[in-house]
Amino acid sequence: MLLINQIKLKPYYTYDDLKKKVSAHLKVFETEIKRLQILRISVDARRKPDIYWVLSVCCEVENESSVLRRLSDDKAVRYEPVEYHPVVRGTLKLKNRPIVVGAGPAGLFCAYYLAKAGFEPIILERGYDIDSRIRDVEEFWSTGNLSPNSNIQFGEGGAGAFSDGKLNTLINDKSGRSREVLKLFVECGADEDILTDSKPHIGTDVLVKVIKNLHEKIREFGGEFKFNAEVTDITVNDGILSGVTINGLIKQPADICILAIGHSARNTFEMLYDKGVKIEAKDFAVGLRVEHEQKLINDAMYGPDPDIQKVFPVASYKLTYKASSGRGVYSFCMCPGGYVVNASSEPGRTCVNGMSYKKRDGKHANSAIIVTVGKEDYGSDHPLAGMYFQRKLEEAAYAQGNGAIPVQFYNDFKTEVTTGLEFITDNEPDNILKICPECKGDYSYSHVSEILPQEINEALIEGMEYFGKIIPGFNDDTVILSGVESRTSSPVKMLRDDAFESESVKGLYPCGEGAGYAGGIMSAAMDGMKVFEAVIGRYCGIQTD
Repeated sequence: MLLINQIKLKPYYTYDDLKKKVSAHLKVFETEIKRLQILRISVDARRKPDIYWVLSVCCEVENESSVLRRLSDDKAVRYEPVEYHPVVRGTLKLKNRPIVVGAGPAGLFCAYYLAKAGFEPIILERGYDIDSRIRDVEEFWSTGNLSPNSNIQFGEGGAGAFSDGKLNTLINDKSGRSREVLKLFVECGADEDILTDSKPHIGTDVLVKVIKNLHEKIREFGGEFKFNAEVTDITVNDGILSGVTINGLIKQPADICILAIGHSARNTFEMLYDKGVKIEAKDFAVGLRVEHEQKLINDAMYGPDPDIQKVFPVASYKLTYKASSGRGVYSFCMCPGGYVVNASSEPGRTCVNGMSYKKRDGKHANSAIIVTVGKEDYGSDHPLAGMYFQRKLEEAAYAQGNGAIPVQFYNDFKTEVTTGLEFITDNEPDNILKICPECKGDYSYSHVSEILPQEINEALIEGMEYFGKIIPGFNDDTVILSGVESRTSSPVKMLRDDAFESESVKGLYPCGEGAGYAGGIMSAAMDGMKVFEAVIGRYCGIQTD
């Protein structure tokens, strides 16, 4: 099989056009091509109005070796698909069923492969099943009544269940894990286009179905789910895990426990720190959500022709800048045609995230514009200082919005940051009526400029002004800001050794985004697979006597 990269095709290309391009590139007759398969497809819109699809294609042709020999370039190479193969099983047996704490991507994928291998894992999720969770989230958005253990951060599917379902990853994966994750998502109901799209996404509405189907697969293989089951303590004897405590009452014996707790399990971080689990504060980023009309982004990326825009995916962007202070400023979790959502999980604290449905047909695009922060910002060397820093920002956001999402126009934000408070009064609502935020949950026009520290605000403004040179209108006066985007990644890292075990507690396996080893659905799922491989590489099953 041969792989050909960088095949450019016009917007309305057909299969015959693709076959013709491949035959011309390989210098073979079309009849010599036995099979074509698109591996990856992306959009090249750098030279508008000429916009192209760019494809990577694998194909079978007659006499492949002779075809390769007569080609003078390296765009065609021999191709062998990478198949995922778990490691060889170990020889030890567990006394107890493995515990997986958390039913986000890391926990679900680890549990799926453990169950498939016959280990019958018990999945403990502090939140509720996906259907109950949806009801709780929608009630919170409509009434403001927050369920602390069933919200956008906690519950089956993890925080990613109420996002865009983006499946991007920067990991150079030679093990086949990445492809395996995508294939399992498709088996569970995601569209097959995620296997070829260079920017795959599932969409929140479809992701719900995928989570349900993955749950059923795990259960059919012998896995057991327990919801409303928060791990409130762990039992450690001589540095070795022997059990976990659920909801402060139920003692569950355990030889191994996979900690896939997510980036918002703050009381669990505190409990683990108190039990002597080695944790370090790590750098992350904070900022604000920014909303634009989706048409502005489409025009900037594809040009103003509506017919061309209909051919290509709803436009997205990825922007980076280095501020004069040295801080990185960049877009994060960009949601085309999406919504800003109240993603809070603690009473008296407000944080936001972005969410899109599969069709991405909302009026607005939104993304987080975030600024890097580190230990110098936390005001302490404590391992949980980053978490406390997050809480401080979220308390400020809650106060500004009085529990609703605080929003502000960019011009007012910029004016307040650079010249002091010159705020629109309640008697001057004209601007507010011109552009309404696309939010899930109540919003309130507020002093968003008072949520973040001054230096972060200044870096954010520098970034916005620079991004306005790349995307005209990005820094317009009536662009909407909302806050606070504080849960970009975990504020901690739980130290683990080469065997993926905690450095301080044997049998404890920190895993996924909450442990500091992932940054999104794909990388979290893949880390769950790595931890599964570490477990299966040591153990062969469970004692049955």
